[in-house]
Amino acid sequence: MSRKNDDDVFWIEDDAEAAKAGPAVYTIGDLAREFDVTLRALRFYEDKGLLTPRREGLARLYSAADRVRLQLILKGKRLGFTLAEIAEMVEAHERNDAGPDQQLKLSREKCMEQIAHLEQQKREIEEAIVELKRTHDTLTQMIDRTR
Repeated sequence: MSRKNDDDVFWIEDDAEAAKAGPAVYTIGDLAREFDVTLRALRFYEDKGLLTPRREGLARLYSAADRVRLQLILKGKRLGFTLAEIAEMVEAHERNDAGPDQQLKLSREKCMEQIAHLEQQKREIEEAIVELKRTHDTLTQMIDRTR
C-alpha cells in the first residue's frame, strides 16, 4: 500500500502492469481459473453491473481492463466491503486514473468504518464460540450422566 500526500487518502495498488503483459482478451474460464472464482460469481458481478464483458455469440470476452476491474472487486470483497461500496470505489478508480499503476482510492474514514465493522463481527463470533463451547460442555455432561 502506498500513501499519497493527502492525509485522507490511501491507495491500494492493483496489478495493471501484469494485465497489460497478458492476453488482450480473456474468457470467463480464464478469469475464473486465474482468480479462483466460480463462473457463477463472474456472471453475478456482470448481473450487478460490476463487469461488462463483450459478447461473441454465447461467449463472454473480457478485456485487460475487465481483468483489472475484477481484481479490484475481489480486493474490495476480501476487505469486507459491500458490492455497492465496491462499485463506488471501482467507479472512482476509473474516473481518477492514477497513471500506469491504476490505483484504487479509499478514504481513511471508509477504512476506519470497515475496521470497526469487522472488529464488531469478530467480537460477535468470539461470543458465539464461547456460547457453543458452553453448550457442548453441557451436552457432554448430560450424555455422561446417562451412561
